Amino acid sequence: MSILDETYTLGNGVKIPKLGLGTWFIDDDRAAEAVRAAIDIGYRNIDTAQAYGNERGVGEGVRTAGVPREELFVSTKLAAEIKDHDGAAAAIEESLRTLGLDHIDLMLIHAPQPWNDFRGGDYAEGNRQAWRALEEAHRAGTIRAIGVSNFLQSDLESLLDGATVTPHVNQLLVHAGNTPSALLAHCEDAGILVEAYSPIAHGEILENAEVKALAEQYGVTLPQLCIRYTPQLGTVSLPKTANPEHMRSNAEVDFEISEEDMATLEGLHARDYGDSRAFPVYSGK
Repeated sequence: MSILDETYTLGNGVKIPKLGLGTWFIDDDRAAEAVRAAIDIGYRNIDTAQAYGNERGVGEGVRTAGVPREELFVSTKLAAEIKDHDGAAAAIEESLRTLGLDHIDLMLIHAPQPWNDFRGGDYAEGNRQAWRALEEAHRAGTIRAIGVSNFLQSDLESLLDGATVTPHVNQLLVHAGNTPSALLAHCEDAGILVEAYSPIAHGEILENAEVKALAEQYGVTLPQLCIRYTPQLGTVSLPKTANPEHMRSNAEVDFEISEEDMATLEGLHARDYGDSRAFPVYSGK
């Protein structure tokens, strides 16, 4: 069985494919073509965000791919700056309109703080207000599952104070060289599935000699090894690309990393993201 056919089951019974297409940095005018190509290859999990500025194109790709909507899993994220109920409720409706879809499979709060104050101030009450709007949309059936992104354990605990739904998902920066093992374990204990974004470390890990040698040992490419690592941790893997050849290669990960090599990758520290350190999620905060 191809990984493209494998799924996890969220806490509310909704199934989510183990491998998805990330669309960060895919321009809106190129997103529909990329999404159609991915779906043609066999991808059924497509991830976008309000902040990516490409929801319109992603939605067009989903609607014109020639695959029944119920076979596809489409995720988006509330802009990190939205920390109030009414703003979140309006943004949910706006995402539905922009995507051109009658429902969203998964919607996340993109970060516990606005990007210009990432890992800074206390926005716990704002997150609870935004979460209430997501819970309402979930009850209404316009969103099948709800979750968060970039939330630490303390952020999750604050959010759950007064919540009626435990997040189904926490989307995190997870890759060989950056494995937040304690947070992964906490999410697992809480019944929260982790999605791993940037499983290839925004490309920087391609120069890592230790990982390169391990990939050669398995007879696979370095990206394939890194992508395989994340579902073996029990996470959804979301490599991002607009290149159909890379999409195909990223899905050719039907091999098994040994327990010993998994431990090596989990213990690896490789968090130099080069120029990408300008982005909050790679800043090391």
